[in-house]
Amino acid sequence: MRKPLFAAAAVSAIAYSIAALDAQRSTNHENTILDLWAAGKPAFGVFVPNENPPARGQGRGAPGAPRPKPVYTKAGGEKLAANPLYDYVFLNLEGNYDAAAIKAIAEGLRSPQATSRKTLIVRIPPFHEDTAAGARRIKEAFELGADGVTVPHVQSVDEAGRVLQAFQAATMNVWSPSSPSGEKIAMLMIEDPGALAQVSQFAELKGISVLACGIGSMTQALGGDRQKGEEATQTVLAATKRVKVPNMITANSQDVEKRIKEGFLGLLMQGAQADEAIKIGRAASGR
Repeated sequence: MRKPLFAAAAVSAIAYSIAALDAQRSTNHENTILDLWAAGKPAFGVFVPNENPPARGQGRGAPGAPRPKPVYTKAGGEKLAANPLYDYVFLNLEGNYDAAAIKAIAEGLRSPQATSRKTLIVRIPPFHEDTAAGARRIKEAFELGADGVTVPHVQSVDEAGRVLQAFQAATMNVWSPSSPSGEKIAMLMIEDPGALAQVSQFAELKGISVLACGIGSMTQALGGDRQKGEEATQTVLAATKRVKVPNMITANSQDVEKRIKEGFLGLLMQGAQADEAIKIGRAASGR
């Protein structure tokens, strides 16, 4: 009688091992930040640097003063790809959408010298300014090599629904708590008081990968009140934690540990001190 029992146990153990392997494979994403987020771990990234920044004082102070067009190149992407500290890079095209920039950075990030596969997230102009162009840009950004698209200043739950429909129309397999095998990122940003009032409804929408409060824009919309801007950020964070959707925020060496403890899963750095801030954040998070 023992042999059949032993055989049954062995078969059961094998089946369990296979199931465990399948589960492991199902969470092995090409975009490794998705595995980090699924495990509740923070990912660290940087804004893609503009290679043609304005000279000191240029384009500032005088309304309407011209600013030089931002430049992003394949060489710039290669430089980012070589830095082992970065999990993702954030290409901000909100004010000046440029398809060629997406293609150049995507190609640079896939350099043979890359230390790891960096996730490329592209921020496009607000969707409500031109919904047809917004839908086209979402699809185009993915086709040019983006791993995620960020839509800023989503003003209402109704607009958020239209944005998510555009992601679906782009036929991308979007990752979210309801679709854990997805590979692409749909990120929405709440940056206005009207949208903030609907944050609970935003969080309940299916198909959102990342929901974040643009703390700078929100603070400005609240009359420059930094305390209210922080309170708005924490309100969005609480909503995202409730539904287990990652939340992204800009951080620096002074506040990155605090932001990790609060539960932000996307830490975004900028400037000359970005690497130092990421080192601090990685140490604080055990990464």
